[in-house]
Amino acid sequence: MNLLLDATFKAIENNNYVAFTFFVGTMAMMAAAAFFFMEVNNTSKEWRTSVLVSGIITFIAAVHYYYMRGYNLETGASPVFFRYVDWLLTVPLMCVEFYLITKKAGAKSSLLWQLIFLSVVMLVTGYFGEAIDQAHSWQWGLASGLAYFAIVYLVWMGDVAKLAGAGSPAVAKAVKTLGWFVLVGWAIYPIGYIQGTPGGLFGMKMNFGLDMDVIYNIGDAINKIGFGLVVYALSRKEA
Repeated sequence: MNLLLDATFKAIENNNYVAFTFFVGTMAMMAAAAFFFMEVNNTSKEWRTSVLVSGIITFIAAVHYYYMRGYNLETGASPVFFRYVDWLLTVPLMCVEFYLITKKAGAKSSLLWQLIFLSVVMLVTGYFGEAIDQAHSWQWGLASGLAYFAIVYLVWMGDVAKLAGAGSPAVAKAVKTLGWFVLVGWAIYPIGYIQGTPGGLFGMKMNFGLDMDVIYNIGDAINKIGFGLVVYALSRKEA
């Protein structure tokens, strides 16, 4: 542990901004998880599961960020495999939040499984295109993108949006805010996919002047912690 911490601080001292964002991401996710877990018992029974799921999401992310930080420090490479494992666990749980907060308005289990299925398809096809079968990355990317836009549709115009409209104003506002996370916040992931596959998109790649891991790490923290805070705020308004 001490050796890993020494390596982390040395990397930060050497202006290794990638390692620094992994370190900050680990601490931020850990702090958020602790906060959500401690607040579960202070939450009304109706919303405890939602707040608990927020804690689970950030706890899983904290554990993975700890390992991703170590992998990056030891190899200097991007932890693609660990990142996709993290997403495969946390992104479906983020989709579960939509079901939990619209359940009172009549959300059925079929919506829950539809969201989970689409999120898993989005991630598995993305991993195949980025790490296993890069020769056909655009086909895998297309499949991943279609699943992503199906989730966007459900949240903005489909069943999730309709259920939110039938619920309380607080639920409708929360779903809309979470919808912006999906539409804008999750947009960094297809951008990262394009950057991480040969030829980018139609032979072009975008230069952001930053390592994609830095963008991923910042985006992950904002998306996962932000998701949880929106759900937490809703649990207080609806108490």
